[in-house]
Amino acid sequence: MNEASDVTAVILAGGFGMRLRSVVSDRPKVLALIGERPFLSYHLDQLNEMGIEQVIIATGYLGDMIQLTFGACYKSIQIVYSQETVPLGTGGALKYAEKLFRSEHILVMNGDSYCDTNISKFWRWHLEKKSLASLLLIHISNIGRFGYVETKPDGQITCFHEKTMLNQPGWINAGIYLFSSSLIGSLPENKTISLEKDLFPQWLDKGIYAYKSEGRFIDIGIPEDYARAGDFFSAISHRR
Repeated sequence: MNEASDVTAVILAGGFGMRLRSVVSDRPKVLALIGERPFLSYHLDQLNEMGIEQVIIATGYLGDMIQLTFGACYKSIQIVYSQETVPLGTGGALKYAEKLFRSEHILVMNGDSYCDTNISKFWRWHLEKKSLASLLLIHISNIGRFGYVETKPDGQITCFHEKTMLNQPGWINAGIYLFSSSLIGSLPENKTISLEKDLFPQWLDKGIYAYKSEGRFIDIGIPEDYARAGDFFSAISHRR
């Protein structure tokens, strides 16, 4: 299976969005409006352009609002929902959605960040690497809020560094991943697990790889970045 249309995509959209509550209090943060559009619609456009035909939206807090907003389809995409009954973290939410997987490789995206990158190129690179887990990295001018990732020359990840006070450029996790479904199958059921804090450090010994992209990146988790999201997407649309 090498066609992008065969890949199951999962958007992680179950967060509480506590840091954004001062400006977005009546909806989950993936429905925060950018102009007149919910943030999540930009992810769906990106996946539709790639040719993805099935998307699982992993929901939690106010998940019913997400389902009411997008329903069962978006353009050429069939949407199904995996609604948590208790918070399970990013890894636990992915495991909970496993019963809906229809492919050997799973594309995972954080619902509260966006990377203007060619995901199809990432997909082809992942297949060539024959990697169990691949992360898309983005280069930014200030890594302080995000921490950073170290790699070998061949792309193998060697270390994840937590958030620091360093005001310097570096490669950060952009919240876009490709996983073997067997890797998700090995996770425990109904357990709260974080991809970033629990699983990625454990998987270093298995050999996980980083794809480095030069695309633009935004995370709307705090009011300051949410406020610049309109200009971010306007710049992308004008360039296209």
